Amino acid sequence: MTPRSTARISASILSAALAVLPVTGCVAIGNTKNTTASSRDAARAPITEQQVNAAQQAWCDGLVRVAQVHAQGGDAKAVAAKMIDDLYDYADGQVFFKPTLAFGPRTFRPTREGALAYFVGGNPSFPEDTGFALKGWTKARYDNNAAENGIQIHGDIAITMGNVYITGADGKEVMVDKTFVFRRCKDGNLRLCVHKSALPFSPN
Repeated sequence: MTPRSTARISASILSAALAVLPVTGCVAIGNTKNTTASSRDAARAPITEQQVNAAQQAWCDGLVRVAQVHAQGGDAKAVAAKMIDDLYDYADGQVFFKPTLAFGPRTFRPTREGALAYFVGGNPSFPEDTGFALKGWTKARYDNNAAENGIQIHGDIAITMGNVYITGADGKEVMVDKTFVFRRCKDGNLRLCVHKSALPFSPN
């Protein structure tokens, strides 16, 4: 084989390799972009009713957990603080919170401090608070307004309306009217940006 033939063969091999490389590179880059896009799409996926139900149940479970820790002599304030951080949007957003038994000039609790005071008391800035979560609750469950489905989902916002049933240490169940509005936060978790609570109206 002459040097000229060898050169022609080498040039052909090089040309073939260069022709393949851009295609291979495009496939690799395309896969990376598709993977990134898939992750992004998953993060932007619509809120599901299952997620809303889980967030509502987490609130019920959190309330009972604070009561249990208090009954056992534990640090109920720390548990309540974690509940608030996990379930309320005070860290990244704004919260409209009207607790069941709040009244007077501190009826509404737009701050984390006010929410914590409502649940566990002991804050001189909120002298009327005796700690709603410290009342010996043993069970809590929710029931959305079935007649109207009870859940509305609008993008990163989910609205629920219905009742929460809380059982005390004496076995008696108390029903409270609830409107919850959850916002999907930047970490993907649902947190309360509105919590309106009231005892049912009785005309008698």
